[in-house]
Amino acid sequence: MSEKIEMIKKRKVTLKKALVIMPIIAILFFLTATTAHGAELSVEGLLAGQSSDTVKIVVLMTLIAIVPTLLLMMTCFGRIIIVLSFLRSALGLQQTPPNQILVGLALAITFFVMAPVLTEINKVALQPYNAGTINTQQFLDLATVPIEEWMLKQTTTQDVDLFKNLSVQAGQTGVENLAPQELPLTIVIPAFIISELKRAFLIGFLLFIPFLLIDMIVSSVLMSMGMMMLPPVMISLPFKIMLFVVVDGWGLLVKTLIMTYN
Repeated sequence: MSEKIEMIKKRKVTLKKALVIMPIIAILFFLTATTAHGAELSVEGLLAGQSSDTVKIVVLMTLIAIVPTLLLMMTCFGRIIIVLSFLRSALGLQQTPPNQILVGLALAITFFVMAPVLTEINKVALQPYNAGTINTQQFLDLATVPIEEWMLKQTTTQDVDLFKNLSVQAGQTGVENLAPQELPLTIVIPAFIISELKRAFLIGFLLFIPFLLIDMIVSSVLMSMGMMMLPPVMISLPFKIMLFVVVDGWGLLVKTLIMTYN
């Protein structure tokens, strides 16, 4: 039995190593193929848009790999999915709605909220880049401006000052005198995430209050009737669901989440 367990552990370790090594091998393969075809591989050429199609494919694959992280860090997805999780907990439901439904709803709301920002990025950065009027570095600089401005609008001054002070303590000079629009993303992104977490937990606290009152009322009624062995959660759950449906809870919640960004 112990030998089987050791074999399973060894297979898991081998699989993890393979998952780490395979992307590296793929990148090396693409780079080797690029060199074999006589293409010049350099950072300057890549940023200037002079790299081969193979290198662009590698860069595109890398960007696709980090899209989920960017979605969590630089959009409203984090706040929305946390609030939806709080709602499910407040209702007392374990797996309803399922995680896939909550993530899909959060993505739909995220694209709705971020639509103006994405439209501006497409207008000022993507279209000129596809037309060939700007290079890759200029595209990145222009595309960063709208998303950074949007994140700063959702970030409190307290959180921005916190990371500015931490940067100064870490030895980064000149940051304390910069305007919010001039701050690097290394300060804006963590400050934005902290602000999103604060607001998400505040909304979650407000969501719990009406359902907590229902639980307290049901518990008091059961105690007064001498039904101490009957779980209050079992009785209060239908009432909480009925209340949520009657007041159009989904519509109110989605409207509130969207309005917090306007």
